[in-house]
Amino acid sequence: MAAEDETLTPSHSGRFPAADNDKDHAKDDGIALPAHVAGSGTLDRLVDTARDYARAAASENTLKAYARDWAHFSRWCRLKGTEPLPPAPQMIGLYLADMAAPRTKIAPLSASTIERRLSGLGWNYAQRGFTLDRKDRHIATVLAGIKRKHARPPVQKEAILREDILAMVATLPFDLRGLRDRAILLLGYAGGLRRSEIVSLDMHKDDTPDSGGWIQIMEQGALLTLNAKTGWREVEIGRGSSDRTCPVHALEQWLHFARIDFGPVFTRTARDGTRALEARLSDKHIARLIKRCVLAAGIRADLPEKDRLTLFSGHSLRAGLASSAEVDERHVQKHLGHASVEMTRRYQRRRDRFRVNLTKAAGL
Repeated sequence: MAAEDETLTPSHSGRFPAADNDKDHAKDDGIALPAHVAGSGTLDRLVDTARDYARAAASENTLKAYARDWAHFSRWCRLKGTEPLPPAPQMIGLYLADMAAPRTKIAPLSASTIERRLSGLGWNYAQRGFTLDRKDRHIATVLAGIKRKHARPPVQKEAILREDILAMVATLPFDLRGLRDRAILLLGYAGGLRRSEIVSLDMHKDDTPDSGGWIQIMEQGALLTLNAKTGWREVEIGRGSSDRTCPVHALEQWLHFARIDFGPVFTRTARDGTRALEARLSDKHIARLIKRCVLAAGIRADLPEKDRLTLFSGHSLRAGLASSAEVDERHVQKHLGHASVEMTRRYQRRRDRFRVNLTKAAGL
């Protein structure tokens, strides 16, 4: 039986799409023997091992983004009659300016996207044995001018609040696929999890090479051990007040009927929805699931459908927990794995901003 359709959305929105024969990133990873050392079977195997560890230093999505950044810049250079190596601060400054104010009908990129692409170039140059001096005046002053002229406050995704998540899960059927998607939404919401953290979960430690963590189901709830962006952390998800809204119960239902006791927790299902497959879900499925349920539940029905789809994303689950949990901020900060309470507050879409009134405390 064919698997359910998991149509992928285009991953590259840059000006010059990467050509199939552009393998610079794959060929030149910067890990090799010194020129004066003769190769041998043992050393060659160690080089391969070191390359594997180097690739593991950043997430797969980050490496893909860096590769796209390099491909975009390389094509830009060739169109201008130059080469990307060695780094030329003057040309990089012009590249930044072209992205901010292109002389074509292509829309300019945001200041944050331009800065991210510059970071990608710095990483790529480092892998090729070069140093990109971002403080060089040709780069620093152009970037500072772009940020001063074009920078805008970050656009935050709408939080999915308690009443929203309940309405969303109510739209799901009780077939196998519905059980899976219900567990994804409730677990992601109660855990304040990222999309990548949800789909990378395994049943046990070391079940699969690409695991990003594992779960332990206990009497009082579920303990998630995650290898997240900020390092390893544990997330405790307690049982809810009723089976209808309990994320742990939803998870148990999915695991039982899908007959999953090893490997990825959230997998694809057969097209007819009668059985779970072995293939791990893509994190893109969660983004599509959230948007689909937002529309089905009629959330923010006062807005056109296009605007509603733009407002919500995977991060809406994390923002929803941070905004809805009426506990001390320190508990939310630990739960989300934030290094500072300031980062946690960015996720809180509704809170008592003037609970502490320093104006009155200062005697005014």
